[in-house]
Amino acid sequence: MRRKREAVLSFESCDDGLPRVVRDYRARYRAISQVLDANDEILAAVHRDLQSLSEGDSTGREGEYTSENILRALVVQHVEGLPFRETVIRIGGEPFLQDFLRMRKKPVMDFTFLDKCFLAIRPQTWRRVNALLGRHAVAQEAITTNVIRTDTTVVESNIHYPTDASLLWDTWRVASRLLGRAREITPKSVPHRFHDRKVKRLYLYVTRYMPSKSASRQRKVKETFRTLIERTAWIVAIAGEFCAKTASRCNALAALASELQAHLPSMATIVATAERAQINGETVPASQRVFSLFEPHTELIKRGRRQKPVEFGHKVLLCESAEKFITDCELTESVIDRHEKLFGARPEVVAADKGFCPADEKYRELAERVHTLAIPRRMRDFVDKMLVHWQAFRAGIEGTISGLKRAFRLIRCYFRGFRSFEAAVGLGVFCHNLIVLADHAPD
Repeated sequence: MRRKREAVLSFESCDDGLPRVVRDYRARYRAISQVLDANDEILAAVHRDLQSLSEGDSTGREGEYTSENILRALVVQHVEGLPFRETVIRIGGEPFLQDFLRMRKKPVMDFTFLDKCFLAIRPQTWRRVNALLGRHAVAQEAITTNVIRTDTTVVESNIHYPTDASLLWDTWRVASRLLGRAREITPKSVPHRFHDRKVKRLYLYVTRYMPSKSASRQRKVKETFRTLIERTAWIVAIAGEFCAKTASRCNALAALASELQAHLPSMATIVATAERAQINGETVPASQRVFSLFEPHTELIKRGRRQKPVEFGHKVLLCESAEKFITDCELTESVIDRHEKLFGARPEVVAADKGFCPADEKYRELAERVHTLAIPRRMRDFVDKMLVHWQAFRAGIEGTISGLKRAFRLIRCYFRGFRSFEAAVGLGVFCHNLIVLADHAPD
């Protein structure tokens, strides 16, 4: 079992003689600690998920670190904007941060353990934690929720730029690597030979000469593309047969088959879409494509930005109060309904940019539900002084988005899988809100 917290005597470090920047740094962490202490339900929600890492045994051995230690270590990791390894080094070399974690002179946890703890906390838990923190902020009159501003941003997945050729090569090399390991264990399980260098030369030829405007070169590229697709389809079929034969076994081959089976649907989609686009000349919709073999949840997003016309990741909707507290953070839209469910009342003002403007019927429906719907529909709407005022207010969320991307590493998610993607966004927003409340706390 893992304890939620333990009674630890906190030793207040002396700040006399320290530079002002250090005193401000420590004061912020002390304010964050007070916010966490005032919200025991937050720790309880995280504690329920972390129990899965310490089921206990017949001897009744307890986990070495409490859930409070782990939650505060994750807060330090995001506030400092560091990877897990550097976070552990920072905590180990700073007694003040150890006191913030309430470690009680324990050795600092390993960074791999901290990573496991992050993965154990569900995205739903981070949403609940942010809702609890929002209600606490309203109860303490630290924020007001009658006026909100909203905007979207894109958190990118950690993938390379996807092309049909690169995705086919990813499919080949992953299938070849896993099938090669299976052949090392049992040679008869995979009797085929895989010519990795030949397939890589096909991929490199297509990549190098695809931009060529020579007609003869383009015919050669199309012929090479056809060969690359055929060979990739061949190895995907072999991978499917291997998984079907070894799925029921309980050995090392079954583990490889399980890993390969997880990639098979994406592999089949990659081969099919490449054939449709490059051989048949079809325009394949983005909804029918896979943009990464390793992050198949990735979406293609076009926002009309000149410097980056296409982005790969997920669009995140943010709602913010006037105090820069993020009241809502979702990957979908229905701002007013969720706001009313969370705070018990609809906002009086909703300010958003022109991209949020719905059709006429939906716009009238939304306008009836809030007192002021500050969403421009036409360019001449910007002549309205009231709308100009609320659009200036709306622009304040751009700074928050910039801070989330720079300080809380939400410009790109380096965790694998959609579940971890959601959790990383939720933790980043939670830490941002903690700092907002800490900075607004009375001295």
